[in-house]
Order: sequence, then structure tokens, then C-alpha cells
Amino acid sequence: MVQIDDSGSGSLIGGTCIGLYNTKNQQYYYEIIPIRYFNQTNFPQKKYLDYVINIVKRGFKQLSVSKNDTIEICQGYMFDRLRNWLNKKNYQWKNTQITGYLQNTIERTFEQYAISLGFPEQYIKYTKYPFHFHRILRWVYADYTNRSKLCKVGWKSWKLYGNLDLETTIERMPNKKYYCLKCGNTLEPNTEVKTLRYTSNKPNIIYLHKEC
Repeated sequence: MVQIDDSGSGSLIGGTCIGLYNTKNQQYYYEIIPIRYFNQTNFPQKKYLDYVINIVKRGFKQLSVSKNDTIEICQGYMFDRLRNWLNKKNYQWKNTQITGYLQNTIERTFEQYAISLGFPEQYIKYTKYPFHFHRILRWVYADYTNRSKLCKVGWKSWKLYGNLDLETTIERMPNKKYYCLKCGNTLEPNTEVKTLRYTSNKPNIIYLHKEC
């Protein structure tokens, strides 16, 4: 049996991970849909759905998948065009909820990919919903020039919240333990810091080192 799943389709940053697992030979294959497929030109045309087919073609070759194999696919929209392609090529497939090895492995794959983009590892380790849109948005605004390039800017939510007005001031750090969202290092209590303020779904304050 071959399973196909995705991870990261709901994350503001990065592309989307597509993973395949052949339970017969216990081989795992994955690729990341490049972020350019989620820009303002490609995303409305859903070109990322065509790229999924290309990934699966390469994955089938790598995992030695035949038309005698049963294929299980995650029920999500990411595989809408893949299902049509599988029908045309006479593969045996069914929609299901992917659990177990592939689900766990592909989620770890996307997490490591996000960390490679600079996303804070402590967000992933200590936060129940590390890829929540507004949590990521705070991280993006902390270094907007560089991090906005990592975002799925074709999303409607980006059009709403991706170009908000920022108020920048120098203030004294509260007597609490915070991390600079730009460099990731500790902010010392009662020192002068740079603060960024903006309003998305609620008012937000970001603390940075003065030199960051």
C-alpha cells in the first residue's frame, strides 16, 4: 500500500510538503512545493495542484509504485487534481485520513523545513499551534523585509494582514523574560528595546533589541 499526505498547506510561511510512504518496502519520499507557487500570480490559478502531480510522479518512480498497489490519499484539497490524474492513469486509490508513520514523519519534515527558513525552534517545541497564522505574522513583522519573502502572499489573509501600518518606538523592557523575535536572543528586563506595534485581529506588540 502507498500513502500520500501533505503538511504545511495551512502555514503562512514556506511552501507545502508532499510525502509518500510505501508500506511494502517502508520507503519514504517527500518534496516541498516551492513558495513561488503560492504567490499572487500562481496561487489564484492553483498551479500548486499541478506541481503535486509532478511530485507524485517522481515519488512513484522512486518508491517503485505499480498500478497493482492500493493508494491511500489524504482527503484534503491539495490532491484535487492528483485524484483526476490517478483516474486517468488507472491507479487504484481511495480517500482516507492518514495516520501513523506518514503523518508523523511528514509533520516532522515540515517542522525541520520551517526551522531551516529561520522559524524559531522554541515555537515548535513549546507551542501547541506553532503554525497559527497570527503567531507566524508576528515573527514576519519582526523582520518584514526578509521574512515577507517566505510567505504565501497569494492568500486572502495576507492581503488583509500582510501590509499593516507599523509604529516603532524605543521603550523600557517589562520585567519579564522575552526573546527578540528578530535575532532570537534573550531581551534583558528593564533595558531599552525597540517595540513594534500593529493591529491585526487584535493589537500586537513585538519587542526587539535596539540594534535589531
